[in-house]
Amino acid sequence: MLNLIAETVDHLKNKGFENPEVGIILGTGLGLLTNDIKILQEISYNDIPNFPTATVEFHKGKLIYGMLAGKKVVVMQGRFHVYEGYSLQEVTYPVRVMEKLGIKSLLVSNAAGAINLNFKKGELMLLEDHINLQGSSPLAFKGVEKLGERFTDMSAPYDFSINSKFESIAKANNVKLHKGTYASVVGPQLETRAEYRMLKIIGADAVGMSTVPEVIVANHLNLKVAAVSVLTDECDPDDLKPVVIGEIIAMAAKAEPEMIVLFKKLIEQL
Repeated sequence: MLNLIAETVDHLKNKGFENPEVGIILGTGLGLLTNDIKILQEISYNDIPNFPTATVEFHKGKLIYGMLAGKKVVVMQGRFHVYEGYSLQEVTYPVRVMEKLGIKSLLVSNAAGAINLNFKKGELMLLEDHINLQGSSPLAFKGVEKLGERFTDMSAPYDFSINSKFESIAKANNVKLHKGTYASVVGPQLETRAEYRMLKIIGADAVGMSTVPEVIVANHLNLKVAAVSVLTDECDPDDLKPVVIGEIIAMAAKAEPEMIVLFKKLIEQL
């Protein structure tokens, strides 16, 4: 994998991706942040050596390099998922590439369902902790110790200082920002009523199909990482309605302006 990463990084540096400070992963329906970036370079995932290809129709599939809030950033507009048929190593490959390009912090967004019924759709949740229910680890492969500590500590996977800044920014800008635990499942099917009940019992406040693999690898690489979920639906097992994906995308778009405020003002302070 070291040789593959080096080949990818060399290609991107030759395309002008030089010394980004912050990496950003934009999740489902959360692509408009790129409108606030002074784009210096962008490249389709299809044109990056050794990169997977985004197959989900509402994920754009571009790597963007530019200036945001006075910082050099590299942005994944669209991410990869286990449910697309990728391995956890493929899903997290871009995080390893961004780290080799130079990022010190990683900011992640996603769309999630609210398990905690005190949280409402259209609101945001700051991840304090997570539960990995994807059945494996992106660090479970031969030779991982060449890329970082095999037995990566996960006692505090989300950076406390960044989370504190997020909370202060939310308060100052009248953005409702919950805090909670995110459970990551494989998908792509949505959960049953019994599964939602289980998730609540084990301590999840929200559930989604991404983020945790990238966060594990970010910790493996000693990056500071923070993540915010847009809560796109309410998962009440006693009053469960069929999920319409179009409505989830629409709800993510509705909450996106508040997410953009948080990310832009945070990056100013990093």
